[in-house]
Amino acid sequence: MKSLKTICIALCAALVLVGCNMNNTAKGTAIGAGGGAALGAIVGALAGNTVIGAAVGTAVGAGAGAIIGHKMDKAKKEAEAIQNAQVEEVKDANGLDAVKVTFASGILFDTGKDKLSNEAKTSLQQLAGVLKGNSDCDVAIQGYTDNQGWKNSTAEQSAQKNQALSLDRATAVSSYLLALSVPATQIKSVEGFGEANPVASNATKDGQAQNRRVEVYMYASQKMIQEAEQAAQ
Repeated sequence: MKSLKTICIALCAALVLVGCNMNNTAKGTAIGAGGGAALGAIVGALAGNTVIGAAVGTAVGAGAGAIIGHKMDKAKKEAEAIQNAQVEEVKDANGLDAVKVTFASGILFDTGKDKLSNEAKTSLQQLAGVLKGNSDCDVAIQGYTDNQGWKNSTAEQSAQKNQALSLDRATAVSSYLLALSVPATQIKSVEGFGEANPVASNATKDGQAQNRRVEVYMYASQKMIQEAEQAAQ
């Protein structure tokens, strides 16, 4: 574990150095040239987060990384216009630029429910437009809850109910996007992780609210990667 952490620290330091004052295109070039796949996998493992990304088998070249970075710059800018969404740049399992769109569950659903609110539908309609406009991006949808218990349930039962609720909410988002004509082939995974991977402390109401969320990831598909590699030759 010590050697793994040492490698991670070195790779992260390299990423920080190349990341300052760069857009995704420039960072894509650096990552493609510098072992991005290893960095993405290590960071994902240490952070405890589910790693998203196409299975490509080999490191993506610098030129392809730059092309993909440019595409993700565009997708991120479009996603930033979505109502009630928090948009971030992240890395996929290949170390390539990806876009994470987070919706607070309080915006999407009533407490303990999985039926989308009208406000949620407006935001998801905007998201659907972004996804369809970036059809060469694959999509992963992940639901999460806080760790609060359910009435008349043990801690284990509550955890199971939270996991089921998180999956139902992720599925509700996926189903609505499909109803809006987002291609089923574009949505690669729909998962519920319940109380896992909190982004804030569950010791406060604010932290609990942040942990109740649905995350939508846009990342480079195998087709995008292959076309980028070909264009970079």
